[in-house]
Amino acid sequence: MNAVAIQLSIIVGYLLVALAVGLVAYRLTDRTAEDFYLASRTLGTIVLLFTTFATLLSAFTFFAGPTIAYEQGPEWILVMGLMDGIIFAVLWYVIGYKQWLLGQRYGYVTLGEMLGDRFGSRWLRGLVAGVSLVWLFPYVMLQQVGAGTALEALTNGAISYAAGAGLITVFMILYVVAAGMRGVAWTDTLQGAFMLVTTWVALLWVLAAVGGPGVATDALAANSDTAGYLSLGGGVYTVPWILSTAITIGFGVAMFPQVNQRFFAAGSRTVIKRSLALWPILCVLLFVPSFMLGAWAAGLGVAMPDSGNILPAVLAEYTPVWFAALVIAGAMAAMMSSSDSMLLSGSSYITRDLYRPFVERDLSDRREDLLARGGVAAFATAAFVVSLFQPGTLFAIGEAAFSGFAQLALPVLLALYWRGTTRAGITVGILASQLFYGASLFLGFVPSSYAGWTAGLVGMGLGLFVTVTVSLVTSPAAAERRAIYFERPGAD
Repeated sequence: MNAVAIQLSIIVGYLLVALAVGLVAYRLTDRTAEDFYLASRTLGTIVLLFTTFATLLSAFTFFAGPTIAYEQGPEWILVMGLMDGIIFAVLWYVIGYKQWLLGQRYGYVTLGEMLGDRFGSRWLRGLVAGVSLVWLFPYVMLQQVGAGTALEALTNGAISYAAGAGLITVFMILYVVAAGMRGVAWTDTLQGAFMLVTTWVALLWVLAAVGGPGVATDALAANSDTAGYLSLGGGVYTVPWILSTAITIGFGVAMFPQVNQRFFAAGSRTVIKRSLALWPILCVLLFVPSFMLGAWAAGLGVAMPDSGNILPAVLAEYTPVWFAALVIAGAMAAMMSSSDSMLLSGSSYITRDLYRPFVERDLSDRREDLLARGGVAAFATAAFVVSLFQPGTLFAIGEAAFSGFAQLALPVLLALYWRGTTRAGITVGILASQLFYGASLFLGFVPSSYAGWTAGLVGMGLGLFVTVTVSLVTSPAAAERRAIYFERPGAD
């Protein structure tokens, strides 16, 4: 059996397994919106940890991360594997634990719902949802683009880009509509374990083929193009850039809808605390081998393929066809494991924070459940249609989404921990930072960096300053519920 047949067999097998899991989950799912979105807030430590892990890190780890390490050096491990492993773990507790407590007490499902209730504003609720969807939409689309492109290349054009992207979209709609959070979390757990195992096997296989880590590292030093990779601070890795990137990614991750919503889904406070403690370890276990494969490939002289992804080339050079096919097919599955969670969260923001407050306030739970499943189909279909045109602007938004979501983080932190935050303060703070950061992306006269510090980090500082300043000079609105974030919740 050739490589193409092996890869297609693995992809089809994954689709069938995922669909089977979805059908089992559907039989165990209550027909309520809360169960569809949050699995009735019952996720345990392993499932919560691995569903967050697979949703967030899958396709990036297989493709973008090793390529960055190949082109710029292995310090990328510091940015993602260590700094963001730690930064996000801290935010998982500081933001996630507080959100979990509030969700248990008041039944919140989305970030916008939580903020809208505290500040007595459906417009703030809609603003948070709208901003989130702006950054989330291109991310879903990019997964479809990636899957369609990969299938087209995999089959040498037998499956066209449009047919491949359409096939993946139809499957995701069927699966997510049936499975909800419960099924998505189960398959993500399998996917996360798969990623860890195959990445470490790949690392050991390649190192055995080249003679060990010492030989691979010596090749980096001997290669004139990569000799600087063995010293810190080369190329793009300036202190301002490293800190800016690590901070915006770490804070942005905490605001990604598919990640943030999982804070509400934990089964207990113990689950939250164990998960945040294990997260940095999991990041290091995955990032170190995958990124080092990329860096070592540069020293060993592995040529970058036309796809722009170095990992497939490394595997093709040093591992058997069947194993390389297994890893790349797994990367395809990883794209889908990210997309299904994005579709689920996007649907909840549309249905819960836009439709419910502005169209049909007296929405029954059963009708909301049906609308939520329909929202998945609508969101996925819209992203697929746009992906057929592959507009450059949306690609730019997709690449910048981490910093875009990061603009929400500090106003949210203030709202959670500072009683003095007012409706006007948080609203203007979110708008100011989003407008500033958007201008830095699309308006040429607005700088994208300031003495090496990125506009994303500067925008976060602006949002913090505006939120505090406006809150200090404005009075709370009559509908605000200033005490609810500071009352002691009941038992677990």
